[in-house]
Amino acid sequence: MNFGQRLIVRLSFSLIAALFLVFTAAAQNATLGVDVGEISDRFGALTRNTDAVAMIDGQGTIFDWTKGGGPDIVVGGEIRLPSDTSTHATEFAGFAGPEFWLRGRFMVGLHVTARKAYLPSSEINGMFFERDRMLLLELPVVAEYKFGPSRHAFIEAQGTPEFSPHFSGSAAVQEGLFTPILDKGYAFRGTGGYNFGRWYAKAGYELRSFKFTNNANNPNNLYNWRTNVFTAGVGFTF
Repeated sequence: MNFGQRLIVRLSFSLIAALFLVFTAAAQNATLGVDVGEISDRFGALTRNTDAVAMIDGQGTIFDWTKGGGPDIVVGGEIRLPSDTSTHATEFAGFAGPEFWLRGRFMVGLHVTARKAYLPSSEINGMFFERDRMLLLELPVVAEYKFGPSRHAFIEAQGTPEFSPHFSGSAAVQEGLFTPILDKGYAFRGTGGYNFGRWYAKAGYELRSFKFTNNANNPNNLYNWRTNVFTAGVGFTF
């Protein structure tokens, strides 16, 4: 990703963050959090790279139907900014979906998510391999449990299979190569934290894995991608 592309992406992210701040002013039970930590990525059989990462995430309830026995309808988003975009993907995502609460303690829901990942290129024997950008549709099942004094402590888990991504935008596409064929993929995220009222602290771990068919569209499995993310941070409720 060159300087111009990075500038456009960062400006786009800033606009998304600004729009989310406007949204939180109108939504119910809105949250906005900032996390920092470590991201570790490996593509194919290449060397694993580990660097710092920052994440911004938020969520808000736009319809509260729990009093009538229905779900909350929530929307939210996430921005992921690694310190080194030459070895890690810059990502942003938005989601919406229902959340069902049981006695205010246990929640299960479904977040319909669209995620865009700007994959890094790789240098192999003095040559650069440009990867396409990935647009993902994800359907994570989300579960959360509140416990402890006044139910201020919480744990949350998300899991989803990964579906075939839509690829676009690299030199490989321009040269007429076909996009990789997904063999299997999955993602899991676990989070724990404590709500202090107007703010909360949390820590989390995420694992995501993509395996594509090894053929001319995925030479030497260079699209195969495994990422691990450890983060901790704070957030605010509105």
